[in-house]
Amino acid sequence: FKARWNDDDSSNTEFALILFAGLMVFNMFAECCNRAPLLITSNVVYVKRVIFPLEILPIISLGSSLFHLLVSFIVWLLFYSVFVGAPPLTSVLLPVVVLPLILMTLGFSWILASLGVYLRDVAQVVGVVTLVLMYLSPIFYPVSMMPEQYRPFMSISPLTSTVEQARDVLMWGKGLDWSSWSISMLVGILLGWLGLAWFQKTRRGFADVL
Repeated sequence: FKARWNDDDSSNTEFALILFAGLMVFNMFAECCNRAPLLITSNVVYVKRVIFPLEILPIISLGSSLFHLLVSFIVWLLFYSVFVGAPPLTSVLLPVVVLPLILMTLGFSWILASLGVYLRDVAQVVGVVTLVLMYLSPIFYPVSMMPEQYRPFMSISPLTSTVEQARDVLMWGKGLDWSSWSISMLVGILLGWLGLAWFQKTRRGFADVL
């Protein structure tokens, strides 16, 4: 892509750290979404034989992804400290930055877990969609690299705002854009609520389908 996040040519090390910061966020989202369609179908015993709160399964999957995010963040901090120096103090804001995306991811996971019961091909479709989202999001390139007329399309991806702000706090010591974060948070809360409502509405037919 010949991507550059600064006016001057960045070193390979800086480019790697910038790229890894974006991939940390994307991998958390993609891991949950790719697992979600199979969460119920791979745990049939919880549906038919055991009284179990099925809505917990996406939460458990999210917890696993967040643990992987934490490990990746520690690795990023280690490499930044070795090759660049002390990370910016704003790095501690990363959990706040990813909170809206966490809520969105949970909402998507509930929806996809339910759809995976009724539409078995959803898992294959989700894999393709997450791959497309990776290239529609500023993972490998900054938003500023896109032609002006195409930049609005970047907002299609739920990852764009979080990835950009994650890099701001991790790489360049910038604070949060609270207006953008607040909008993302409202969207995250709405998607999380809709996802749970959809899951609870459709779960009544799980046993019959499985």
